[in-house]
Amino acid sequence: MKNSRVADRAIIRTRGSVVESRGEERECIVDKTNCRSLGVVAGNGLMHVALLVARLLAYLPWRFQLWLGARLGDASRLLFKKRRRVCEVNIAACFSHLSAAEQQQLVKASFRANGMGVMEALRSWFRDPKSLRDQVIIDGLEHLEEARQAGKGVLLLGAHYTTLDVAGSLTTFFFKADIMQRDHANPVFNRFMTASRARLYGKVLGKNDLRGLLKRLRDNHIVWYATDQDAGRHNTVFAPFFGNPAATLVSTMRLAKRSGAAVVPFSHFRLPGGKGYVLRIRPALKDFPGGDDLADATRLNALIEDALQDYPEQYLWLHRRFKTPPQRGQINMYGQLRDAPKSDGAP
Repeated sequence: MKNSRVADRAIIRTRGSVVESRGEERECIVDKTNCRSLGVVAGNGLMHVALLVARLLAYLPWRFQLWLGARLGDASRLLFKKRRRVCEVNIAACFSHLSAAEQQQLVKASFRANGMGVMEALRSWFRDPKSLRDQVIIDGLEHLEEARQAGKGVLLLGAHYTTLDVAGSLTTFFFKADIMQRDHANPVFNRFMTASRARLYGKVLGKNDLRGLLKRLRDNHIVWYATDQDAGRHNTVFAPFFGNPAATLVSTMRLAKRSGAAVVPFSHFRLPGGKGYVLRIRPALKDFPGGDDLADATRLNALIEDALQDYPEQYLWLHRRFKTPPQRGQINMYGQLRDAPKSDGAP
């Protein structure tokens, strides 16, 4: 009787890869690969839904998008405490002359600028930029045209300002540029992002495709290039950024030397009061590279500092710009131990 009751009700018992149900045994291959595959499928499905929502948001009125982006920034500041901490540390280190209250206001403004940047990116990816044609002014386009006359290509030296994607779409009114991008981990989003950018730019290069970049320069193309994020110790020097030692890539110097391309500083900002955007192009750098990596890197960082004088909130302060300390084994300003000191062979 007892055995009958056991047989009648559903029993699920896992023994390795065997599952029993109503007395019947069937093989169930459950391993990490399959679980990962299920997770990828679910993640891709959610991403399709997210992109559908993003498309709807992209067609909201521009001024309402900016308002909504600012609210998104406010919510992010309250919800993402670790990222808020990064922003607070960066701003305290780079704007130490401000009072604590002024620094907090800058933190708040920075989150809002990043939130608006998200909404602007959606608009740029889904819509034709012509809807913003009357909202952009460009300063210094003649410097870019002059640099191209040398015939060796142009490294358009940018940085991670919060208007990155909308500025990219707005440049199409004035010139065509290639870009380099870091691929996204989600394949659905990465395909969408790459296709959207390919629609706007000349060619989308992978972040490590230096050979492709050099070829484009040899063909006298403009390549938009930004190296202002902390990439660790490899191929970097510690140059001051707002008075703090920051791991700064030397690749700009190497590319300029190898290709002979002009290096032209480029910045872009959102004007206050919903007045649109400004794109700023400065004259090509003279005597660059100069042969001293630290001096050259210091010069490049100073260009970003100068560009941010009017709009300090419109930089990606949410990034751990100083995560790699100058000395191995040193705690960085975020309270993290990035890497242990190398062994000298002693026991």
